[in-house]
Amino acid sequence: MKDFSILEKKYGLEFNNKDLLIQAFVHRSYLNENPDFHLKHNERLEFLGDAVLELVISEHLYNQYPGKAEGELTNWRAALVNAKMLAQIAQELELNEFLLLSRGETKEMGKARQYILANTFESLIGATYLDLGYDACKDFINKYLVVKLPDIIENGLFKDAKSQFQEEAQEKIGVTPIYNVLKEWGPDHAKHFIIGVFLGKELVAEGKGSSKQEAEESAAKNALEAKGW
Repeated sequence: MKDFSILEKKYGLEFNNKDLLIQAFVHRSYLNENPDFHLKHNERLEFLGDAVLELVISEHLYNQYPGKAEGELTNWRAALVNAKMLAQIAQELELNEFLLLSRGETKEMGKARQYILANTFESLIGATYLDLGYDACKDFINKYLVVKLPDIIENGLFKDAKSQFQEEAQEKIGVTPIYNVLKEWGPDHAKHFIIGVFLGKELVAEGKGSSKQEAEESAAKNALEAKGW
């Protein structure tokens, strides 16, 4: 078993119920290989942590930016609590070292691992809330996640690629991008799309995804790179 006391000391989280801390790191796949393990997987903690995270971030934004409209605060919050950002924080905190995974999942280091890390960060928040209370969660989230906010605001990282590409296109050449499906395949429950983003008749870039929204976002990202915007 991994030594979770290292994690507690490193981040000042002294749990009363050590099992609750360990459970935050138990992935469903681990229990498939270790059915006799004494704890359940972390998905219920993740559910709770997600809500606590949203509340702490919302409260911070509400108090710190009284002059900002709801729409802008929503965009900033989304940039802080999206899976990519949470996975990045989880990596910085080296939560990867404590994951309890199946042998197969241990070898998987791509997008699936990022997703697991983001979920584990939320699970840790959920466990911290249950064991140490709201204020401990608030301190932890402010220390490791909210500190990213000034950079997000300053560099416009809260804007998704589609919004960014539209702003740049309208500002630079006075044209609104159009997205068209170039190809789609697969059954309804597992569709794949290739979508092209056009400026007038010019096909600027293509993007692929398992939903139209994902493919459009990918196309916009590629278009920003293609145009050097």
